This record gives sequence, structure tokens and C-alpha cells, in this order.
Amino acid sequence: MSRTIGLTLAYEGTRYSGWQVQPGRTTVQGTLAGAIRGVSGEEILPRGASRTDAGVHALGQVAAFTSAAGHEPGVWVRALNARLPADVTVVSGWEAPADFDPVSAAVRKLYRYRIHDAIWRPVLQRHLVWRWKSPLDVPAMQAAAARLIGEHDFTSFETTPSTRRSKVRTIHSASVERHIGHDDAPGAEVWIEVCGNGFLHNMVRIIVGSLAMVGRGKRDPGWIGDVIAARSRPAAGPTAPPQGLVLVSIDLDPQRSWQESPSTSAT
Repeated sequence: MSRTIGLTLAYEGTRYSGWQVQPGRTTVQGTLAGAIRGVSGEEILPRGASRTDAGVHALGQVAAFTSAAGHEPGVWVRALNARLPADVTVVSGWEAPADFDPVSAAVRKLYRYRIHDAIWRPVLQRHLVWRWKSPLDVPAMQAAAARLIGEHDFTSFETTPSTRRSKVRTIHSASVERHIGHDDAPGAEVWIEVCGNGFLHNMVRIIVGSLAMVGRGKRDPGWIGDVIAARSRPAAGPTAPPQGLVLVSIDLDPQRSWQESPSTSAT
């Protein structure tokens, strides 16, 4: 009996060329496919809700695949985790309807970007942050981020060239806060969190690069509104490096009962 299995995944993206499988490259999708093959012997390419870029991390990626093996979700969680490398893990699994598609089911995504701006270098978190050598103006960055909220054409915040027809996306929230009490650097990180119904290619990283310009005093907060209105990539700031970005969570369409059986968490 075939089952469609939904998964929540976490991974450190440092050594991966992004989510999507690519010839000759190590990817998260390809690594998960290899683990599935090791469990059931099937050649299955799992579908993911977000195509995270090379070097980008995840705490809440959603993926799914359909297998003829008939294993219960809990069996899949344990078996996959036994075969996945140390930098990828299945957080939970559930049985989903046969037509479950993580891409179309995702209605809201939350991303977090971490900037380390203390005078000392990060040690324990060095692979997970963007190193900045001088303090950023967090209130100015927050004022700028507020201008991103709402439905806009975000052409200025997408890497070109692009094949996407619509550049309109809705940002539900955008916050910039100094993070207190983290591992080796209390108060030394600035966290930027952006939640929206979808994102263009490199959109969050370009947002971060633009907000950093405001934080440096190179632009005033109102400039972000001008960038949105320009609808031109050169109008925005640089693309922030990938290592500071993490996909925190994905909300699925509440109008559908995607989860047919109780979720099974990894132990």
C-alpha cells in the first residue's frame, strides 16, 4: 500500500549546494533521496516547500514523498535519521493525503537572518552568521523594515535574470532586534526576521543587504520605500551572504487537513 509521507526537516546548509538536486553537487534533496533509497530501495525524489540556496540553513523545511513500501511515518523518521548525515535530520513525520504538494500547500514562510556586529569575532556561531565589524543602528533598520510590510512588487529584491512572471508578494511581518544572551556573544547579534506568503530568488538576502546599508548610516529608513517603487534590482542594496539565513518555519494551508494521522516526532 502506497503512503504519502510528509516530513519536517532541519539542516545546516554549509556544505550543500542548496535544496534542489544538481548534477555533480551535494544537495539536501539529493541527500534525502539517498536516505530514502537506503530504507526502501526506491528511487524517489522528495518534494520540498522551499528551494533554499547554497549555504542556507533550515529548522522547518517541509518535504514529502510517496512510497510503495507502506512504512508508518514513525518508521520512516527513525530509519531516515539512521541514514542521514549529521548535518541533516528529520524533526517529524506524518501521513499526508496522496495529493499533498509542499509547494502549493505552503501559505506562510518565516526566515531569520543573523548578523554578528560586535568588535570580537564569533567563535561558536561563525558558520551561522554574517560577520559585521561595527555596530549597526537597529532602530533605523527596524524603521526601514516596517516599510516592507504589505503587498508589493518586489522586483528590486530579486536576483536577475528571473523567470518568475509575478513579482508581487505579501510580507506579513518584518522585525529587526538585537538578540540578547546567545551562546558566545550576548547582545552581539542582530536578528532580522521576515514572514511572508512567498519569496523571490534571494529576496530575503537582498532585503538584509539593504537594511544593513541603513544600519551603517549609508541610507535613511525611507529609502526602502524608494527601492520598492523603483522595481529595479540595482536600486537595492547588496545580496547578504548565505550563511546567516535560516528557514525557520513553514505554515501549511489551514483550509486543508494535510495531516491525516498524528505527527511522529524524532526522539
